Amino acid sequence: MVRSNLRLLLLVLVLTGWVGVANLWAQQSPPTAAPDAGVAAQGLQRRDDNVATLRTAVRLVLLDVVVTDGKGRPVRGLKQSDFKLLEDGVPQVLSSFQEHHPITPEEAAKAEAAVKLPPNHFTNYEPVANENAATVFLLDALDTPVQAQMYLREQMIAYMKTVPPGTKIAIFQLDTQMHMIQEFTSDREVLQQVVSSKRNQPVLSPLLGGPSAPNYVREQLRQQYLTEGMQGLARYLAPFPGRKNLIWFTARVPMPVYGPGIDVPFPDMTSFIDDFSKTTDVLTLSRIAVYPVDARGLQTNPAFSAAGGGRGGRGGGLGGFETRQFYQHGDLDDVAEATGGRAFYNTNGLKEAIAEVVDTGSNYYTLSYSPANRIWDGGYRKLQVKLAQEGLHLEYRRGYFARNDEVAENRHMAQVSGQRRLLPGQPAVNLPPTSMESAMRMGAAAPRDIVFIADVTPSADVSKAKGDEPLAKDNFLAKQYRKDAYREYQIHYSLNAQQARFMPTPDESYHGRLEFVAVVYDNTGAVVNSKSAQVPIDVDQVTYAQMLQAGLGSVQTIAIPVKGNFFLRIGVHDMSGDRVGALEIPVDQIKPGLPQTAQVKP
Repeated sequence: MVRSNLRLLLLVLVLTGWVGVANLWAQQSPPTAAPDAGVAAQGLQRRDDNVATLRTAVRLVLLDVVVTDGKGRPVRGLKQSDFKLLEDGVPQVLSSFQEHHPITPEEAAKAEAAVKLPPNHFTNYEPVANENAATVFLLDALDTPVQAQMYLREQMIAYMKTVPPGTKIAIFQLDTQMHMIQEFTSDREVLQQVVSSKRNQPVLSPLLGGPSAPNYVREQLRQQYLTEGMQGLARYLAPFPGRKNLIWFTARVPMPVYGPGIDVPFPDMTSFIDDFSKTTDVLTLSRIAVYPVDARGLQTNPAFSAAGGGRGGRGGGLGGFETRQFYQHGDLDDVAEATGGRAFYNTNGLKEAIAEVVDTGSNYYTLSYSPANRIWDGGYRKLQVKLAQEGLHLEYRRGYFARNDEVAENRHMAQVSGQRRLLPGQPAVNLPPTSMESAMRMGAAAPRDIVFIADVTPSADVSKAKGDEPLAKDNFLAKQYRKDAYREYQIHYSLNAQQARFMPTPDESYHGRLEFVAVVYDNTGAVVNSKSAQVPIDVDQVTYAQMLQAGLGSVQTIAIPVKGNFFLRIGVHDMSGDRVGALEIPVDQIKPGLPQTAQVKP
């Protein structure tokens, strides 16, 4: 029998409406890791008992190139010989060449049909992963009028009704902080629900600096919030493979961020997206293409509005409006050109702009090369790509900073990965996170070494602490939420025991250890609640054979505030084999009042 001080369960799964769960476990395979770097150091090492270790390092530059014809349609089928790449005017020898395109509708349909789960059941299993490209919507409430946000919301709702199957999309909103609205998903029903939900409500632009604050102070604050928000977003995107198409819905770029912009190749790009060019040689910038979209749509000079009497009125007349428009749109163009994207403005077809970015940005070519210039002095290097065929349009980043600061790179990557504390109360130190710590960060790419299913059941009753009344047992809500109404959620984990490592012993028993973790985040990434349980497993041969056949499970209960926008991240860790599985669930997708469909026998 199973000997444990926690509720570890042998499962007999009888799931109403659960089609193909056996196939889910049978089909699972560890995800293959694709190379993903902008300027990467590749090491080669060989060792045996009598031969000294030899290490070599080669810097590779990866460049994603989108090719479209005169009508803006993606051009497919080009060969490596069709491309010529120059760095600072010097031709480079390509090390590799690859064409990418979205998964086909047939592949997407097959993936959707592979596993069907009943309500309130969630899994980290992904039959067909679209690793080539992903799309991020960033709704910039910092610099976008509410009226424009409302129109954008309508356009997003319209687009989600026609989003191509298999399109992977994440949604964020920026005000004075970066808020996650939806993590990456290709579930069209979920995306339609999200853009219509309260998670996607327009918000007022913050009154930065107060009404008497000078304009430059407001601009500096906007610059600060934008930079900090982009830093967080870059950390979120960094682990995901392939090209990331960032559709940034805004009205303008805070001017102090970019300076004069004359004969300067976007000098503050490193401030714009996490300063990655200083520390990872554009590791992330090479795979993030920014597509700024002016959410205000087609604009007309206010001088011709009815309020202005059509006589010039306020706003500086024709010249003032046109000058502002020129510089604002020029800033959007600079952002796009520096990252390999394209800017959209003076158009009311926001839905069409989204569709164009998703289509063209998912069809691209990746070129890699080892630069002929081996001197890494931090200087900016210009890139130029030419095609043998004329009349085609190319989108790619126009350069990179050739930095080689190993100490700074290691320090920065430790910060990006997160900080660990050796013991409670000790200062944080920059150490590589454990596999479980990395897996449980909000928005992190979900590992699938352990594939599992979670049945999440909200309690029917809502609880609330009164006065100095002690909190419910095992309720570790963050201090600011302890007086708020909360609901308890029971998480029932189900996993295939064959995925975990169990060590046989001379007494013909098997030993292992599993860890089950649940963390509740708000939409800024702050921890609201957390639970963790390590479960030792000690079984005899008969029970071990039954366990391999029936599966394993465990149950946790965690409290989540009733009001607010929260995300539940849950994970399973095979501590013996150091294999991890995790998934993230927006709490508003967990429906109360539904019966628990999993029948579990201890």
